[in-house]
Amino acid sequence: MPPATPDTFQVIIAGGGPVGTGLAIALGQRGIRCALIERYRQPQPIPKGQNLTQRTMEHFHFWGVEQALRAARTIPKEYGIGGMTAYGTLLGDYHYDWLQRELVRPFYFTDNERLPQYATEAVLRARVAELPSVTTFYGWSAEAVSQDDDAVRLVMADRDGGARRELFGSYAVGCDGSRSTVREAAGIPQTRSDHDRLMVLLVFRSQRLNELLSRYPGKSYYNVLHPDLRGYWQFFGRVDLDGGFFFHAPVPPGTTRDSMDFAAYLQRAAGAEFDVALEYVGFWDLRFAIADRYRERRIFVAGDAAHSHPPYGGYGINTGLEDAANLGWKLAATLQGWGGPALLDSYDAERRPVFASTAQDFIEKSIHADRDFLAAFDPARDSEAFEAEWTARQSGARSEVASFEPNYEGSPIVPDGAGQPSALGSHSFKARAGHHLAPQPLPDGGDVFRELGTGLTLLTTVPDGPASTAFQDAAAQRGLPLQVVAIGADAAAAYEANSILVRPDQFVAWADGARQSCVEEVLERAVGMS
Repeated sequence: MPPATPDTFQVIIAGGGPVGTGLAIALGQRGIRCALIERYRQPQPIPKGQNLTQRTMEHFHFWGVEQALRAARTIPKEYGIGGMTAYGTLLGDYHYDWLQRELVRPFYFTDNERLPQYATEAVLRARVAELPSVTTFYGWSAEAVSQDDDAVRLVMADRDGGARRELFGSYAVGCDGSRSTVREAAGIPQTRSDHDRLMVLLVFRSQRLNELLSRYPGKSYYNVLHPDLRGYWQFFGRVDLDGGFFFHAPVPPGTTRDSMDFAAYLQRAAGAEFDVALEYVGFWDLRFAIADRYRERRIFVAGDAAHSHPPYGGYGINTGLEDAANLGWKLAATLQGWGGPALLDSYDAERRPVFASTAQDFIEKSIHADRDFLAAFDPARDSEAFEAEWTARQSGARSEVASFEPNYEGSPIVPDGAGQPSALGSHSFKARAGHHLAPQPLPDGGDVFRELGTGLTLLTTVPDGPASTAFQDAAAQRGLPLQVVAIGADAAAAYEANSILVRPDQFVAWADGARQSCVEEVLERAVGMS
């Protein structure tokens, strides 16, 4: 590693979208010296990545931006941010509520949220500016990345003037999108599953559509299933309540900005005529892609650089931000000297299977289920059978939300875990190794989540007991940051455990209701020392 200079950092992050900026915050709050490189000087006003889950909002709570982000919301809170699925056309006779994340709200510390990605990016950029350990390079792009046994070298170019600079770091992370320069430079291949569909993204304004949608109060996004599209969605979403919308849907191969009447396409999808003022037209290929590995020695990938998929179900930005939360504490622990040699490898071991499961068990499964439903049921052919299946699908939509519970069972750093990491799971207040910790009230009226910090946390009913002392002594001997938080009998009953070791990303490392393990083994395994 070269001596410390203005161009030397501990971590270099290429890509300053939500994932890269979130990672910079996670590291910067821990005092890690970071460089954040982003090609755009200002967030781009394209309304994507809007649905932020309760889990994602927990990240924003710990990154110190939750309230600022909620204040940046473009749709008033009293309106609601729900979604719906319609059959045939947006304004047709059949529809039901969709993606009801409020069903799992009790298992998370924060409410979910909805706002355009550019608004999220603006809030995250403001937070990064408050962190002296993070240096930002807006208007620069990564051109080349190389590494040796000791350091990473990144060459970046000023997009306006063409000037070039070299940066050196202990590690580099590519958060630079699906065409990642960093991933390519590291020699990390991708596995792709192409659905052979060209998709269009339209951003437009329409006062008449705004009026027509008043029949669906509290709804902000609308998924339209049309038999001709064989399970692929036509998707409308609100940007604001003043007639701002976005829309994405399949279009014929070879479609260009000038070869299709997009206003007519929008009107057919909605089932009514209305004014259309197009503001943006873009195209993308519908496909799944996953990096064959998320780490190549000192180089990592996260977000769309690691995985990409159709924007179905609001999984994309949330999955990327979970990457940042997972990798952030592990890089910091390693650089601060308390992360073991197996800790950084656990990023790939935990996050890759979760994305693979998200793609297969939720997104791909949804496309196939919609295709089969549209082929088998038609209200014009058999209205009774169609309506019975339509009602059953509404119940299925509820169960999908309940079963999406990314977890790290069987992770190499989960002492008592079994199975393998997956997006499929079940929500529970019970503290389970490898699963997200649910909130619980504390005896003083606060909440467990307000006490969790950047190191390990031991939740216990007996903070001065021998088990707690053993954890503290073993942590001190190994230089591990460990805080002890007292919980009451009610929380212990909900958790089904009297002692729980929580990781810095709010996942349970160990609970005494599971297999009994020696304290030293639990701690060493949780931080990759064994």
